[in-house]
Amino acid sequence: MSTKPSAVLRRDRLARFETGHPWIFAGEIEKVEGEAEPGGLVAVRDHRGRLLGTGYWNPHSQIAVRMVSCGDLERMDEAWFRQRFARCLEHRLRFCGAETSGRLVNAEADFLPGLVVDRFADVLVVQVLTLGMEKARDAWLPALVETFRPRGVYERSDVGVRALEGLPERAGPLWGECPERVLIEENGLKMEVDIATGQKTGHFFDQRENRAAIAPLMTGWGARSGISLQERDGVLVPVNRKGREVTFPRWDGATVLDAFAHTGGFTLHACKYGAKSVTCLDVSKQAIELARRNVELNGFADRVEFVVDNAFEYLRRHVRGREERMRRAEAGKPGVKIDTSKPLPPEGRTWDVIILDPPAFAKTKRAVPDAIRGYKDVNLHALKLINEGGYLVTASCSYHVRPELFLDIIREAARDAGKVLRRIEWRGASRDHPMLLAAEEGDYLKFGIFEVRSKREW
Repeated sequence: MSTKPSAVLRRDRLARFETGHPWIFAGEIEKVEGEAEPGGLVAVRDHRGRLLGTGYWNPHSQIAVRMVSCGDLERMDEAWFRQRFARCLEHRLRFCGAETSGRLVNAEADFLPGLVVDRFADVLVVQVLTLGMEKARDAWLPALVETFRPRGVYERSDVGVRALEGLPERAGPLWGECPERVLIEENGLKMEVDIATGQKTGHFFDQRENRAAIAPLMTGWGARSGISLQERDGVLVPVNRKGREVTFPRWDGATVLDAFAHTGGFTLHACKYGAKSVTCLDVSKQAIELARRNVELNGFADRVEFVVDNAFEYLRRHVRGREERMRRAEAGKPGVKIDTSKPLPPEGRTWDVIILDPPAFAKTKRAVPDAIRGYKDVNLHALKLINEGGYLVTASCSYHVRPELFLDIIREAARDAGKVLRRIEWRGASRDHPMLLAAEEGDYLKFGIFEVRSKREW
């Protein structure tokens, strides 16, 4: 029988644990038997003393125990980590195939709570989020290197959540050769990633499959400009309304606004799939400079406009400009008086496709009301700027804004904008981000594609 200390659960606190949730909160523990070391393993038992599994203990965290095994585990040693990493690799090979970059370890969902590992070509970037994984560093690091054979391992544990575990933030090289920027490939596109100072680990792999999902939206727009295909000398060629051949190569492409563009992931995919032009917008000058670099790497510089601005303000200005232009169009009609002496504002553009991929608006439950207002505002203004029959691509990575709530927000925005939406896609995170069904905390990403039409055109 194990000599480990034991965390004994209260009689009435078994239901959630028995569904497979890997967290045990401090209030669910009746008592701790033996000398439990912070960060060390404890046996988890029910009120009758029956062994339920093994987890690591942190008396200073609200999540007192994080489960690592449903059996009696003596130690999280190097051999144990090698076995777990091998399972992670097997999953990625099965579902992600030849992708050389992506998430390798997704914390609790890969039965390695508190450890996140992303692969950028031949460099691994890790986040250590809990005391238990911090204490096990000397075991998991060599196992990680042996399993995945990287050139280097870089740490990005510079996240505020470590404070909840009583840990300081830390970042820097852990092992081998770690350049600050790494060139990766995603869906056939080249991307330079800043692993040292970029957001999170440097890139958001959870949207990889969603970025590919925009492909059908990027072409099929030429008819709106009066362009059609006609056979001439046995070859189909695009011609305009006057019968003249159109030589512009992307005559059928969409106009796209990529708001909250970060380093240009959606912008690159829009260009790859045939967009005529893309406005790449982000509030961070550093992010836009890297997006510019990525666009140049892929040869798309001739059709991307870069804007450093607050997305909320940018959309509002274009809505105001659009509304002013619509008012001016009424000038001269009977009974309509409009002062046309003032110059028109420079804004007022519309797009065929608008992509909204903002950062999390609600990192706590308390922030949900503000997040609702933020999501409503940005989606409402985007809907007003989408051309008839165009598409809204919108996402939320705020766990506390649940999927049903996010859909309600979009419905409200559509109602206020006078639009009718058809849902085309509704997706979550990429397959290299598995989630435990019992732990809804892992179900954080919502991604939707909606066709947008005006009520008057319905």
